[in-house]
Amino acid sequence: MAQAKKIKVTQIKSVIGTKESHRACIRGLGLRKLNQTVEVEDTPAVRGMINKVFYLVKWEA
Repeated sequence: MAQAKKIKVTQIKSVIGTKESHRACIRGLGLRKLNQTVEVEDTPAVRGMINKVFYLVKWEA
């Protein structure tokens, strides 16, 4: 079976002052600290979370 595609996601802005649902998306992506990078699977759910908090993160496929 082929391995799932991965996306690198980096948090570039603080979550202070953001909506609770946006903070939940950041935590759901596995991000805890500023400038932290995580690798997540490229799924429609993850893409939706990244789109919701696009102003807090940068990503590369």
